[in-house]
Amino acid sequence: MKRLVISALIIFLTAPGFAQNTKKDTVLIITADTLKKDNKKNITIRIGTSGKDTLAKKDIKPSSGFSFQFVAARFDIGLSTYQDNGSFTLSPANSYLERETWKSSNFGFEFFQMGYRFNSYFKIYTGAGLDWNHMRLKQNITFQKDQPTLTYVTEPIDFKKNRFSSQYLRIPLSFQLRTKDDRKGDKLNFVFGPEIGFLLNGKVKQVSSENGKDKFKDDYNFNPFRYGAFARIGYGGTGVYVKYYGNDVFAEGQGPADFKNLSFGLMFGF
Repeated sequence: MKRLVISALIIFLTAPGFAQNTKKDTVLIITADTLKKDNKKNITIRIGTSGKDTLAKKDIKPSSGFSFQFVAARFDIGLSTYQDNGSFTLSPANSYLERETWKSSNFGFEFFQMGYRFNSYFKIYTGAGLDWNHMRLKQNITFQKDQPTLTYVTEPIDFKKNRFSSQYLRIPLSFQLRTKDDRKGDKLNFVFGPEIGFLLNGKVKQVSSENGKDKFKDDYNFNPFRYGAFARIGYGGTGVYVKYYGNDVFAEGQGPADFKNLSFGLMFGF
């Protein structure tokens, strides 16, 4: 698709110059044919002059099933919620982590992938991306930096925004199943698999009338390594996702125990 767009732009931009030339024009034609039977592409390049039947022709053979590329794909935009000892209701001991449900969010995307497509319907690939979880806290508290355990102080301030966030490098192993193209050329996709993550940083962002905007970065006792599973289903380039992490949000002995993260929402770009 990218080659077709680039080719169209080249033709569009150079067409005026060719139109003004009374001599026979040099023509560059690039075509990319999708063979739906095996989902491979054949690219044909022809160079010659208009009015002549003889053109130089070069066929580029379809690539193999292995792929290695930098991408901008699988953008996740959704909600982030938490289980406290198997319940979505916080225990009294962890009430300081009470959140505004519709403002506690998850956002992520992938920028690299490599894998192998066995056929048009099945592919295995791994990748790398970034993932953020934002807790919009209800309490007027500030988590403290460089502490052996998750520690907070209560502030005499009414925060307009009090956001507690973590950022991870995410590395999924994806198993993709998809259908044939429909009449519009789109497919139904189902992707699932395990995922691991490595903590990049934690962050507190606060907005108040008294202090304006404040930002503080630290690891805030988040788990340095996390593991879980995900599932994605969608049509064309849009779908829904769910991600669940099996180990605790905070490092062992440094925060609430049996406190786990679940995220779900919309995704764009299979």
